[in-house]
Amino acid sequence: MRVNRILLSVPLVVVALVIQVSVLARLHLPGAVPDLLLLTVLGLAMVYGHVGGALVGFGAGLLADLAPPADHAAGRYALVLCVIGYFAGLVRPENGRLKSAAGPMAAVVAAAVGSTLLYAGVGALVGDTAARHVGLPGLLFSAALYDLLLAPFVVPGVMWLARRADNDPLTDTGPAAKAGDISSGWLSSGTGLRVGGQRGGLGALKAKARTRSARVGRIKGVKRL
Repeated sequence: MRVNRILLSVPLVVVALVIQVSVLARLHLPGAVPDLLLLTVLGLAMVYGHVGGALVGFGAGLLADLAPPADHAAGRYALVLCVIGYFAGLVRPENGRLKSAAGPMAAVVAAAVGSTLLYAGVGALVGDTAARHVGLPGLLFSAALYDLLLAPFVVPGVMWLARRADNDPLTDTGPAAKAGDISSGWLSSGTGLRVGGQRGGLGALKAKARTRSARVGRIKGVKRL
């Protein structure tokens, strides 16, 4: 990953984890806990792509596995977020622009359900049966609902920060871009010339000069005869 991506991803992941552990986990909501860390990984993956999303997801999940009061095996949530970040990066928009909110919201619901199922499946493999006692259907519904309500306040902001830090040319409005626009406008209007072989261009002037010289040569040849 690029250095600027790492410098942005690390603070965002740490802040999301701190808020989730110290605030959201203490709300004692029925069912699952709103997963702010998952939404942060989704937002970054939709800008960085599947490779960057997988790396960010693995790092964020490993940090959550080691941060107190984690009571599960280390690497469990890292695997979950790594898979989620990879698939979220695969569905990112090609041009970097979101045409509507339907796609990201569907991705949030799929990620919430998929992460809960994958987390419960990995837990079953290592002997953790906590999901059975709580009720898996209730966890799936509450996780999707909470993440869907929280997503509009998290995912767009994370994607905007990621684009700004990544120097996205689609959002480049700096002095270089303005200078290019000014110079092209000056060449096309201020001097009266048009660039690119259009009417009145340099190519047309050279052609006219050659035609005139040829005519002069013919006239001189006629006079000598």
